[in-house]
Amino acid sequence: MPFSDIIGHRKQLESLARGLENDRLHHAYLFLGPEGIGKRTVALSLAMAIQCREQDSDFCGRCDGCVRVQNGNHPDVRVVEPLPEKKEISIQQVRELERELNYRAFTGGKKIAVVDPASLMNYAAQNALLKTLEEPPKDSLLILVSTSVGGLLATLVSRCLRLSFAPLPVQEVASYLETRKGWSRDKAELQAALSMGSLGRAAAPEMEELMQRRAAWAERMSSLTPADSAGWMALAEEIAGEREESLKFLEWAEGWYRDILICLVTGGSRGLSNPDLEQSIRRQAERNSRERVLFLLSRIGATAASIRRNFNRRMALEDFLMQAAGLR
Repeated sequence: MPFSDIIGHRKQLESLARGLENDRLHHAYLFLGPEGIGKRTVALSLAMAIQCREQDSDFCGRCDGCVRVQNGNHPDVRVVEPLPEKKEISIQQVRELERELNYRAFTGGKKIAVVDPASLMNYAAQNALLKTLEEPPKDSLLILVSTSVGGLLATLVSRCLRLSFAPLPVQEVASYLETRKGWSRDKAELQAALSMGSLGRAAAPEMEELMQRRAAWAERMSSLTPADSAGWMALAEEIAGEREESLKFLEWAEGWYRDILICLVTGGSRGLSNPDLEQSIRRQAERNSRERVLFLLSRIGATAASIRRNFNRRMALEDFLMQAAGLR
């Protein structure tokens, strides 16, 4: 499975392949883009290309080096993520990583670390990582993966070379689901649209549940009014129980208001992430202005950021839903 087999991200892959071929890779990268579009896949593919024993500036996916990277047991490749039952990456994990990066590579190549998601490093962990970025160990490569720079120290970001990843074309996602997963064309197209170009989300088992729940969410959101305080308070309480549940709702709401904005701006339906809910979306477009929808989209982002920082979920959601109902 060479770079050419990866779906999308051609410019980013070409840039990394050139750096690898010319031995001019940066010591630290920051991969930015929406969740589930392949950032970690590209990071681990680069690690395989560095460790591959069969190909230069690419990877075969079959040799011992590639297989060990894929299986997560290569001695020179480390993926750092929150430990089980933990919500963040701790300073202890970063200090352990720093020690490992200073050791000589077992294979004689590079020591590689992928931190994903980097935004879950706590403040102390990010500060500890700064030393490694300022004085990178010889023959080391650090790749931070994040959906945005929000939550990352500016000094951390400034010491990395940014590579931005865009959502995959919906038709490419649909084609993959149809040919590789054996899905029907209608199902593949609908889930690809709902995922907004995220192959990871489109193929995730929980997408089936989301497919069923979003119609109910759309109905609840459409029925919010300033006078119905019981309605938005009840909805906030329902979705505030679990952090991930709250974030999934906000992710869907972002797509919902984005669809409304598309109808407002273009008058058409091309590019909708909820194409089967077009009539409901059009009714909402008739009731809202562009300015209001843009405002609500900004509030969704702020609400999600608050929840990620462990603010009170119910209060954060109530505040957003009050705004969606027209109270503010």
